[in-house]
Amino acid sequence: MFTTTGSRGFYKAPLSKGLLLVLNGLAVLLSLLPQYQELFVYNIQAVIQQNQVWRLLCGRLVCLDVKDSFCSSLLIYNFRIFERRFGTRKFASFLLGTWCLSVLVDLLLTQAVQLLFDYEVEELPAGLLTPVFSLFVPFYLSIPRMPVTQILGQIHVTNKSLVYVVGLQLLTSSPFMWLLALSGLISGGLYHSNVLRLQKFLFVPAWVSRIGRYILEPLFSSSQPSSETPLGMGATLDIQRQQRMDLLDQQLLLAQYSEARTNTRHQPQAGLLQWTRLFPSFRHRGQNRPQMQPWPQVARLVEMGFSRIDALEALRASNNDINMATNFLLQH
Repeated sequence: MFTTTGSRGFYKAPLSKGLLLVLNGLAVLLSLLPQYQELFVYNIQAVIQQNQVWRLLCGRLVCLDVKDSFCSSLLIYNFRIFERRFGTRKFASFLLGTWCLSVLVDLLLTQAVQLLFDYEVEELPAGLLTPVFSLFVPFYLSIPRMPVTQILGQIHVTNKSLVYVVGLQLLTSSPFMWLLALSGLISGGLYHSNVLRLQKFLFVPAWVSRIGRYILEPLFSSSQPSSETPLGMGATLDIQRQQRMDLLDQQLLLAQYSEARTNTRHQPQAGLLQWTRLFPSFRHRGQNRPQMQPWPQVARLVEMGFSRIDALEALRASNNDINMATNFLLQH
């Protein structure tokens, strides 16, 4: 039910892999050395009253709560789709921009709470939480919603439902997590919409990207998924069996989807007028047009981070419909 990009793991997502390994490693290290946890507490009043500006850096990197670390790790793993689609540099620029913006928004929200409710917020949950919440903005706007199943015939479960459930679980982990969530959504909306031209000022420079490409990327890069290698070249029987099962599942899902569309198309419409006869569907209108070559669509799907074989299979199964192929690859 998690939204994925077709190929599992961290292929073409070295930054997401590095964040998970480094931040979770530091969280485990701090749990073993509790005497140093005070240095990573996000004490917002210490920043305002005692000018401990360094807490804006240390207190907003490592999660001190196991539940926060687990939920944020799940969300980062799911949001690696944006690194595959837009590239590592643009993904890093989004995280950096929202992280910097959320510093100002955190201070403004704490002062607003103090003025409106006469309550002084002393500490906020520590960790890289506001950039994680900010990623819900492009997730809501750019990831298509695909129905998966229904509960009791009324509640629709989609490929994005579990992501929102994990976000709600993270939201309810501490009393003031809602403040960080609101700060992340505001920062993500401002940076994504580029209303204040923030993307021209808050970004990762090209020279930093080149340094990371040559030094850090070899440490956190992942190999290509096994689905992109031929079955007869060193693949084990278990891998081959799993690949065949995945292929059969995809074919079964496409067959069910085609059957459902056929049944819906042939089902008579209720009412006095048969609107489908007066206004034929776009698919029927374009039957006389020549079929487009799939190569531009394949190149576009490969640029999004999908493998070439998965892109060809999805386009072939969807009759070169790039939207349907993209939805299918995102769901699997």
